[in-house]
Amino acid sequence: MDITTKGDAGPLRTESRPAQLRSLTGMRFFAAFMVFAFHTAFIGMYPGVQDTMNKVLWQAGFLGVGFFFILSGFVLTWSSRPSDTTRAFWRRRVFKIFPNHLTTFIAAALLLALVDGVVLNGRDAVLNIFLLQSWAPDMNIRGNYNGVAWSLSCELLFYISFPLVMRWINKIRPQRLWTWVGGLVVVIFTIPFLTMLFPSAPLMTFSDVTDMEMWSIYQAPLPRMLDFTVGILLARIVLTGQRLPLGRAGAAVLVVIAYGASQFVPHTFGLVALMVVPLGLLIAATAKADAEGKKSWLGSKPMVWLGDVSFAFYMWHSLLLWYGYMTVFGPATTLGGAFVEMAAIFVFTLFAAWLQYSLIEHPIMRRFSVSKRDKEKKAKELAANVITIKPSDDDRAAA
Repeated sequence: MDITTKGDAGPLRTESRPAQLRSLTGMRFFAAFMVFAFHTAFIGMYPGVQDTMNKVLWQAGFLGVGFFFILSGFVLTWSSRPSDTTRAFWRRRVFKIFPNHLTTFIAAALLLALVDGVVLNGRDAVLNIFLLQSWAPDMNIRGNYNGVAWSLSCELLFYISFPLVMRWINKIRPQRLWTWVGGLVVVIFTIPFLTMLFPSAPLMTFSDVTDMEMWSIYQAPLPRMLDFTVGILLARIVLTGQRLPLGRAGAAVLVVIAYGASQFVPHTFGLVALMVVPLGLLIAATAKADAEGKKSWLGSKPMVWLGDVSFAFYMWHSLLLWYGYMTVFGPATTLGGAFVEMAAIFVFTLFAAWLQYSLIEHPIMRRFSVSKRDKEKKAKELAANVITIKPSDDDRAAA
């Protein structure tokens, strides 16, 4: 589907948006892999060079999650349409995230019971099942069972609030969108400054961040609404034809520079604030390039496939990495052995993600994400040639 432009400053016509932002779909897998790489350092898989790898990969996990949060706001806005209803939107999002979440929660509970001998904790289990764990300041609650599911707790807030937030943002004049982005970025940078007022507390593993700082800056749902809203605003900027300061290549270079700079700033700023502008510009520039029909290897079929399974990969990787490393392989004694172990776990995780996507995530989305009444309504609209885009663009949003 085509999109016409009037140069960098002209309007991007939104009546006929591209059905898929293929390059952004491909980029999702790199974000998921960055989180995987971070966790290899977190559990100590680099004999002989562990301290160095801690420094190299410390920013990787935060970059990956930040990318997903901004991308969620961007893609949901890009694919939103006036004919959609709040009920239909919520239904799609529920059937997108909960099948993968509940599958991996059950797997985590079984592994905890069978391998670690830990019985089900009623309070923690309920909070995790209903994705409420990130509202708790206690790391033991947020990280229990499948620890990476804390991010879905934030995403659930995003999805619940999205229809209301969109109604507000749609009232902003296009010329003022950048001002709002700048204001949110200032707030994001302010939060680490505010945490300096917290009383001193023990630091977390290989960082200068405390548990309370990690929660209040990085894992609490309300502060992460700011990233999500930046993504919404950037999508509106692209859709309304506002000029971007950098193209795709320039934004990618800025991400690399910010990643390197993370070594020289307090970790509290590296958690979110340092990367929000580079990642946001990269997402916006990539979407604009896709909309203008510019080809990219990120939009190739293999990369899109990897992007499609990236949500399942993200949900499985921590469990398989930890239990594979500790129970199947054991700690490696050499760096070469560690890389062999990581490669094996990576391949197995990718296989599990493919099974999850093929047998659970995708079939459930196809069967249940749209109600029978909405399907009938959509069929009538399509017959009348009213709808010009696919109805499930937001199914590729980061979760």
